[in-house]
Amino acid sequence: MHDNSSLDQATTTVTAALRKILRPLVKFLIANQITYTYLINILKSTYVEVADQDFPVEGKKQTDSRINLLTGVHRKDVKRLRSEQAGPDEKPANISIGAQIIARWVGDKNLLTEDGSPRPLPLQDADEFSMNSFEGLVSNIAKGDIRPRVVLDELMRLDMVELDPDHNVILKTKAFTPNQGQEEKLFFFGKNIQDHLCAGVHNLAGEQPPFFDRSVYYDELSETSVQELAELADTLGMDALIKLNERALALQTTDSATTKVRHRMNFGIFNFNTQYSDNQQDTDGETQS
Repeated sequence: MHDNSSLDQATTTVTAALRKILRPLVKFLIANQITYTYLINILKSTYVEVADQDFPVEGKKQTDSRINLLTGVHRKDVKRLRSEQAGPDEKPANISIGAQIIARWVGDKNLLTEDGSPRPLPLQDADEFSMNSFEGLVSNIAKGDIRPRVVLDELMRLDMVELDPDHNVILKTKAFTPNQGQEEKLFFFGKNIQDHLCAGVHNLAGEQPPFFDRSVYYDELSETSVQELAELADTLGMDALIKLNERALALQTTDSATTKVRHRMNFGIFNFNTQYSDNQQDTDGETQS
């Protein structure tokens, strides 16, 4: 028998965490003219989808009545939503090829200078598939599905590469995080926040082994100190991403030829700062899990 006071306390704690998660999301939604009534329809559909797919009873067929019980969504809506085919996740066409090119460029030692920086690549080479040129890099990854010039134009539009007077392609960033292109930014926003939440939910549920999910938090800093720490975070974060990318690229090159069951991973590092408000109840000077 459950202790009602314990349940109430748990609900209060969950609600407090939920409000923190929702506040920046709602700010984003309002800025993009996504209203409460529009969001409710998405939320209702998602509740039904998650209950249907992630909460089955072993050996029994999932029913509209059970989903209604789990979610509180009316049975008529459950039946309608289950009959509707959910559309595939929309991925901008240039995302996959662009991400692979950047990952290879910063992870393949043959494409790096002695100090580990991505080296400028000549636009063309006599050998169409030579990795010594940008066109060869694209051809090796795209396998002829897309012309290198199209990829170059798109990466230039996203402000990720530039072409120098000698027709060398220069990588302006070490990670596929476009400076331009709202559609591309939204794709990564959704993917990364989803996986961060998945890791947190996994850990809260006590599932093993836990995922690494830590942060360093201080709230009595000057603006100058925050700027110094932001620069340090950028440097350390990029170093970690580059090293992990290099190893993941090497492993995937081997695994893709031998592994039948595919797994995916997503590793991210974030840094955020803002002016602190005295009514916030966080603990200062803590490394948090």
